[in-house]
Amino acid sequence: MGEKQILCVGLVVLDIINVVDKYPEEDSDSRCLSQRWQRGGNASNSCTVLSLLGAPCAFMGSLAPGHVANFLVADFRRRGVDVSQVAWQRSGDTPCSCCIVNSSNGSRTIVLYDTNLPDVSAEDFEKVDLTRFKWIHIEGRNASEQVKMLQRIDHHNAGQPPEQKVRVSVEVEKPREEIFQLFGYGDVVFVSKDVAKHLGFQSAADALRGLYSRTRKGATLICAWAEEGADALGPDGRLVHSDAFSPPRVVDTLGAGDTFNASVIFSLSQGKSVQEALRFGCQVAGKKCGLQGFDGIV
Repeated sequence: MGEKQILCVGLVVLDIINVVDKYPEEDSDSRCLSQRWQRGGNASNSCTVLSLLGAPCAFMGSLAPGHVANFLVADFRRRGVDVSQVAWQRSGDTPCSCCIVNSSNGSRTIVLYDTNLPDVSAEDFEKVDLTRFKWIHIEGRNASEQVKMLQRIDHHNAGQPPEQKVRVSVEVEKPREEIFQLFGYGDVVFVSKDVAKHLGFQSAADALRGLYSRTRKGATLICAWAEEGADALGPDGRLVHSDAFSPPRVVDTLGAGDTFNASVIFSLSQGKSVQEALRFGCQVAGKKCGLQGFDGIV
């Protein structure tokens, strides 16, 4: 048996990206400099980065049969991502997003066409052979179902020797109360700047100190704060920080957070310290912001 995989569970969407020289004004006609289709979604993007970094990885999410799904699956395979765990759904459409990238500053504006496609359920997750994976990352979405998935992993780990346990990370990105229950699961918990500010915190360090009590014993809580870098807090109570690594010119920030998460997971899965993983995550995310798409980050 080869090296165990890293599994990412969450969203995949079709990003239709329009690059413009400035953000369109109201009631104006604008020409885009370029347009491209790109596979997107948090968990999907993290799989791309993990594969580029050299980690064997797999994606689990929902797709509805059709030409959009065919494009997405082909792109997963082009990147070397295992999609055998995809849950094919009969109802709904695969989500799409229209993204406007400003070529002058790399900022992006996203309009998501969110469909009624069901997210992966706990019943879907029951079919997953947990022994195939060394790490499972869950993007917070349908949290009540995901709690059941996480409990299944905990039950599995309880019967395994330490070296065979599946490590778990969760991402709390959206400021929705239901998702906050995921703080209590995972060896590593990623909390977004948006959630931190929604809960009243004005810095990554303050957010970590204020939210760490929500995590389970022994967890590491991580918060990235854009150009201010990222912080982490573990069970020893020591705050760890890494500065950001800004590129000479910001080209495209789409997927920068997913890149950071994937790079941290990759580094930790290789046995690196939290400090090393945080720095590596900031370095790779910074490099990605200087590129269009993900090619060239390694």
